[in-house]
This record gives sequence, structure tokens and C-alpha cells, in this order.
Amino acid sequence: MRRRTMAFMVDATAGGVGGLVLAAGAGRRFGGPKALATLDGEPLVERAVRLLADGGCAPVFVVLGAAAADVIRSATFPGAQIVLAQDWAEGMGSSLRRGLDAVTDTALDAVIIALVDQPLIGPQAVRRLIDTHACGAVAAVATYGGQPRNPVLLRRETWAEVCAHARGDVGARAWLHANPDRVVSVACDGTGSPDDVDTPADLVRLSAANASDISGSDTRRSAGRSGGRGR
Repeated sequence: MRRRTMAFMVDATAGGVGGLVLAAGAGRRFGGPKALATLDGEPLVERAVRLLADGGCAPVFVVLGAAAADVIRSATFPGAQIVLAQDWAEGMGSSLRRGLDAVTDTALDAVIIALVDQPLIGPQAVRRLIDTHACGAVAAVATYGGQPRNPVLLRRETWAEVCAHARGDVGARAWLHANPDRVVSVACDGTGSPDDVDTPADLVRLSAANASDISGSDTRRSAGRSGGRGR
């Protein structure tokens, strides 16, 4: 069955939805843990925490593994809770299980999962997933160009099943694929980019794209102010 698509409501509250950043990997192709990499001077792990917090998630949990002590020394996590995945080398599946274990001890209704290596995802995508949760969705995935990417929202009732499917380098994807009738697709085109950072060249490319977006936004705001004064 195909995933359902749900329109989002504006200004829905974020009550009961936490955030979970998966940032435990060693980044072998990148040459080191991506959590330690920076985009425009901001560590990717801080950027991911800020994404979820700005989108309305509270609290935010961060799963660390490879070089966890270095990440904790190098980054700041205001208001976030650190979860250590001792078995991080197993892959993303272990990181997801450790994160969901941690949020299970809270009163949260749902959690939104973001990856540390997708720094250009925008907070509006997070808000759309929260709005979808408010409409009763059990699970929701952000789509771009019709393709499912991240972030992903999972309600509490799915967590045990998701953990059972999360093995090796497979996170929530296995459960999502096995339960398409329970997953709502949420169009997030225009809210940011889901591009991954796999190599240092990717980070350079995304940094340039981010700088271009910021410059374009500044130009549009300046033009808008000028137009307003001319009226």
C-alpha cells in the first residue's frame, strides 16, 4: 500500500513531541565523526539540536558514540540530554535503539528523529511533522520531490516495533517500509534540503548552498524594505 499524504495545519502546538538526534557514527567516508564537523562555524551536532528545538521539539535527546568525549568537549547542547551508545559501532540501528530507550522513560507522546549529517533541513519540516501528529498520525516522514527522507516522526506505540526492526546500519527505515499503511507522507518541499554530508566535498558543497540561500534571503528582505519605503 502507498503511504497516505496529509495536509498540515498552521500554528499547531508541539506538546508531547520530543526530538532525537542520531550522531553516534564514526564517519569513515568523511574521515571522522560528522558530529565534530562544522558548517559556517557551527558544529553539525549543534545545528541538528537547534533544528529540532526551533521546530518545536522538547526536550531534545542527542545520541553520541564515536569520539563522544571529544564531541561533548567541542559542542554545546543547551537544554539537550546526552545519550551514550556504547555499541555505536554496530551501526545506526543501535543508536536508534539507545535513543528510543531513553525517550521511553519520558512522558512524550512522540519523537521526531533527525540525522546529524543533513544540516540543511529546515525547522518548518519539523513543524509540519508535529502538525501531522496533532492530526492523529502514528508515524510520518518528510518527503522532498515525493521521495521519503528525514526527519521522521514516530508515536510511542511504534517504538518497541521500530527497535525490533533496527539492526546494523538500518534505523527506522525497515519499520517504515514494513508498515506503509501506518505512515503519513508530509511534503516538505521548499522548507530546506535533505542532502547528506558523506564526504568533506559534500560539506563544502552544502556550505556554498547555505551561503547562497542566506544571501538570497537578505537580498529579498532588502528589496522588500526598499519597496515599502517607496510607497
